[in-house]
Amino acid sequence: METASRASTQTPTGADTARQIIVVLAVAGMIVAAMVGVGVFGGENVRELQGGALDADATVLAPGRTAFSIWSVIYVLMIAYAIWQALPGQRSRARQRRAGWWIAATAALNGGWLLAAQFLNLLATVIVIALLVAALAATIRVLVAHPAERVADTVFADLTVGLHLGWVSLATVANITAWLQTDLVPASGSEVADAWGVAVLVVVAVLGIAIAWGTRGRLAPGLAMAWGLVWIAIARTTAEPQSAPVAIAAWAAAAVVALVPLAMMLTGRPGRGELTRAVPAPTDRATRADV
Repeated sequence: METASRASTQTPTGADTARQIIVVLAVAGMIVAAMVGVGVFGGENVRELQGGALDADATVLAPGRTAFSIWSVIYVLMIAYAIWQALPGQRSRARQRRAGWWIAATAALNGGWLLAAQFLNLLATVIVIALLVAALAATIRVLVAHPAERVADTVFADLTVGLHLGWVSLATVANITAWLQTDLVPASGSEVADAWGVAVLVVVAVLGIAIAWGTRGRLAPGLAMAWGLVWIAIARTTAEPQSAPVAIAAWAAAAVVALVPLAMMLTGRPGRGELTRAVPAPTDRATRADV
């Protein structure tokens, strides 16, 4: 599926240069916050913060620790995007103008969550991660409305935002569960926890389908969600708190959120996801070499 696009490269302005600089600074700040979050500068690791409420054994919906390795992929992609969008050829591209500020906001909120976990409380982390999900949703909406024209667009922008959105959507569920269990809801029996865990995973599966439909079959968000769900399933069978019902529900949800967008992409209904390409405008063909 191809979508006609308007002229994608226009006359550079001071706002374009400012946007490029802000994106670089936001991503750099995110990386510094990440180092603070893992204790590089002497603080506690995130999993030890808030009384361990964010660790893999805190709730039945907490993914195993290996799941968090996806952050390394997201951070590398964010750094790559920051470098790529700072190139002269990207300065005045219409797609960068529409999405760049949003991506800068997601980087700032990403770092803000880590600082909230380190220095504030669980409620603050819930508020920040909710804002992060909203910013990521707005970003991917822009990218869907203005499809990629080049492979570089897909790799540096669409894949980056898609993985970020999928993972944070799942992380939000775990974050809210940790807050509720720690601050609001008294400890309950395993049967009640299992029932709530399964119910929430059904909601997660529905959310994954909604994201796939809303993004016209984009696969990256579903893969990131599936990755986390698989590690919830593994954690519930190999570590505490163990829960066979939650593990089964997590496996099922992982299959749904990964296979539904794949089917959409392959059939083209409602779209081809990351394979969708815009038709380059005539003024863009002369600058196609600029990536």
